[in-house]
Amino acid sequence: MPSIFSYQSAEVDWCEGNFERSTVIAEYYNTISNVSFFVLSPALLYLNRQYRQQRALPLYFFSGLLFCVGIFSMYFHMTLSYVGQLLDELSILWTLAVAYSFWYPRVYFPRCIKSRKHFFWLSGVTTVISTLMSFIKPAFNAYVLNCIAFHLLYLTWCELKKCNDKRVHRTAAAMVLCWVLAISSWISDRWLCGLWQAINFPYFHSFWHVLIAMSLLYCCPLVIYFDVNYEMPSFKPKLGYWPSDSWPVVVPYIALEEPHKQC
Repeated sequence: MPSIFSYQSAEVDWCEGNFERSTVIAEYYNTISNVSFFVLSPALLYLNRQYRQQRALPLYFFSGLLFCVGIFSMYFHMTLSYVGQLLDELSILWTLAVAYSFWYPRVYFPRCIKSRKHFFWLSGVTTVISTLMSFIKPAFNAYVLNCIAFHLLYLTWCELKKCNDKRVHRTAAAMVLCWVLAISSWISDRWLCGLWQAINFPYFHSFWHVLIAMSLLYCCPLVIYFDVNYEMPSFKPKLGYWPSDSWPVVVPYIALEEPHKQC
């Protein structure tokens, strides 16, 4: 029986051919495409530095976990090991759990939850149980994790109905577009592998890594925007564009206007 750390001991093998471009890296492009997460993490910290100064813990914690997602995903695709697969999937699960714990709006709390502290406990217990259940059928974990996106899209839609800022709506549209392209790439690589191998282009999972990182680059400023509205009422969030409003392709970030003067 192969070790759980052994190469190709995972239950999942993606469409890209193994060891075609390196004797060490199993899936070359699926591995190096995780560099997008190493760019995403510091970009969020730098661009949203005004928010970071006010609420450092959530942004540092979330950005650090995104960096871990990149590391573990890179390790998984490099080795296709069973341990790598679980680390990849569980790092995503815990990153989502942290995001929900810090940023899930209080107005959507279940009626039995009376405070953020209680919601932390609920999220923590749910995540621990989910972590234990993930060992039952690891190949099924990725499908469950992708389904969480539908709840995030629903929350975004609920918040957009309350918001008249056109920049927020444009950013949400860009986020959804990137997510649709990303999930289409993921499904295509998983279900249409024979077709892509026939035309010698089995690289759609690497596109998934880049596109989902781009989607998060648009998603996170939206989450921060809504969090400021709910949790920091003395500030007014403003969606800015980097490097400049005049550029055809921009990266959104949140700037905070000065606190309202108190009487």
